[in-house]
Amino acid sequence: MDEVDIETVADPELQDPVLIEGLPGVGHVGKLVVEHLLEENESELVRRVYSEYLPPQVSVADDGIADLVSAELYALSLGGRDVLVLTGDHQAQDTRGHYRLTDAFLDVAESFGVERVFALGGVPTGELIEEYSVLGAATTEEFVSELESVGVEFRGDEPAGGIVGTSGLLLGLGDRRGLEATCLMGETSGYLVDPKSAQAVLEVLQSVLEFEVDFESLEERADEMEEVVSKIEEMESQQVGGIGADEDLRYIG
Repeated sequence: MDEVDIETVADPELQDPVLIEGLPGVGHVGKLVVEHLLEENESELVRRVYSEYLPPQVSVADDGIADLVSAELYALSLGGRDVLVLTGDHQAQDTRGHYRLTDAFLDVAESFGVERVFALGGVPTGELIEEYSVLGAATTEEFVSELESVGVEFRGDEPAGGIVGTSGLLLGLGDRRGLEATCLMGETSGYLVDPKSAQAVLEVLQSVLEFEVDFESLEERADEMEEVVSKIEEMESQQVGGIGADEDLRYIG
């Protein structure tokens, strides 16, 4: 197999499509968004991207069938707008792989006529949060203004250290190709899969691309995660209480 091997599954005609990327990352925010879009809309698998830069493993389906890991691109329509969605279960394992795979993703996108790219991800806060903001970075001042008008926040020097992986390279390499690109990043603790952060990002995407989507299943996942968080907080509280009680006993004794 070549370093990167692109399998053509289907070749539909798309009209002025945009690319939306949602690979695994902090809080699985971007991946949750694209999974929800694929669950809620009819889509067609158009490309599989195999690479030796992806982990050396196969995935095993419920029926026991094994498939070599890959990234996948799907075509779908959101509110009448054609969209390419990039997803998968893994990112590249090293720097060279990130560059090679991102170039391959952009090659596929351009072959379908993509001129605008939306990379999705999460920004870790290091603590549980109640209000979810969406941070942004973009390749043009016009794009920044457009995104600010729908509530995206642009903060100097955030995220700290910049945007790494495919999401960052889609902006950097996309800009060098003359594509307009943005990364929308939902604030998240960084500790858990975060459906609430994904919903905040999806709401921004919905406003920019002007489509409607049912949030019910995402909200259900958020409720389930809230129960997990509550149990974690309760356990932490009990541990703190136990430590305090031990200290009091030692003091009294």
